[in-house]
Amino acid sequence: MNWSKNSSDNALPRRAIVLGAGVVGVATAYALARRGVEVTIIDRAAIAGSGASFANGAQLSYIYTDALASNSLLKRLPFLALGLDSSFRLRPNLDPGQIVWFMRFLRNCTHQRFLENSLAGLQLGLESQLAMHALLEQHKIEFGHQSAGKMLVYDDAAAFQSACEMVSVRQKHGAKQEILTATEAVNKEAALAERTGGFVGAVYSPQEELGDPHKFCNALLSQLVKAYGVQVRMATEVESWEADSDTAIVTTKAGETIVCDQLVMCAGIDAANLLKKHGLGSSLMPMKGYSFTAAPGQASPKMSITDVSRKVVFCPLDGAIRVAGLAELGARDTIVDQRQLAALVSTAAGVLPRAADYAASYHGWAGIRPMTANALPIIRKIAPRVTINVGHGMLGWTYAMGSAERAARLLGGV
Repeated sequence: MNWSKNSSDNALPRRAIVLGAGVVGVATAYALARRGVEVTIIDRAAIAGSGASFANGAQLSYIYTDALASNSLLKRLPFLALGLDSSFRLRPNLDPGQIVWFMRFLRNCTHQRFLENSLAGLQLGLESQLAMHALLEQHKIEFGHQSAGKMLVYDDAAAFQSACEMVSVRQKHGAKQEILTATEAVNKEAALAERTGGFVGAVYSPQEELGDPHKFCNALLSQLVKAYGVQVRMATEVESWEADSDTAIVTTKAGETIVCDQLVMCAGIDAANLLKKHGLGSSLMPMKGYSFTAAPGQASPKMSITDVSRKVVFCPLDGAIRVAGLAELGARDTIVDQRQLAALVSTAAGVLPRAADYAASYHGWAGIRPMTANALPIIRKIAPRVTINVGHGMLGWTYAMGSAERAARLLGGV
């Protein structure tokens, strides 16, 4: 398609509706509003950032964007399907959409596609970091943002060797990463001296950042209302939508119709139902994850730490410690299973026993991330007046700002 300045298709819409007030939706609203578009945000929740954005791992992981589908994971699928890995489980069923998704996922489990998908994610991550910094230069919003760096810790020699090979690849594409011995890693992050058991090495990413995504949503939303006149319709559930060559219309469950020039769907896993009639319902798979937030312990980390073998993340966040982990691919509920939460707490305490005050009260959470088969978000027009920005998976917080800019450029912005 020709996106030249003289093309009428290239003109930014005058009025846009953004469905979703999570990190992706709010970021997309900002990308459009700062370009002069009149934006209305609609979300079924009463408070912005109440879904997958509420209490995720909080890492802005711009550099470590490796795709889920890989040859190494393919070899472990029977093990995972039998539920033998407590940190990552599959919930397969006979739903046709899920079967289609898994077939696409399997096609991405080659080394070449893993490399391509991971590097595409790295490019989007670096774009997202630039967009985040540009936002913060323009608007001083508060969400506990830190440029703290990130450490990935390995206790398996083969996995560490593979990680070192990927470091070399990422460095050729603009990433800053360092390969560290266990002693060097402890010298950079003293909390690792408390890790139970030894480890063979670590990968340090000084560019990585962190911040509270829920606070970000609400702080940026407030700025959008004050500075850009964005209209916000919380606690508004969408019943259906339709579009022709000139307009898009959203109908709410209360029977109200809202008309715009462009509808932009950023509704996370809820987008699957809204997109079924366009054959895109099978593009998204729910991935359930858990987290808890606790008071810091006597040896809490100063940077984000990911324990690779146990698949648990530690993130210092506004005077607390956010710990995230567990993955259930295919799970569709957000119920906090207390046994699963207790398992996450136990795992975290077994890794870094003094990182958090595990005995004190803590807030547990579970959320659903919308996964695509290649781990990359879908950002494209599905009709002249309808654009989707969905499928960010476990990196929604990381990709939000970059994918928002891509969506705005797709609609004619510069």
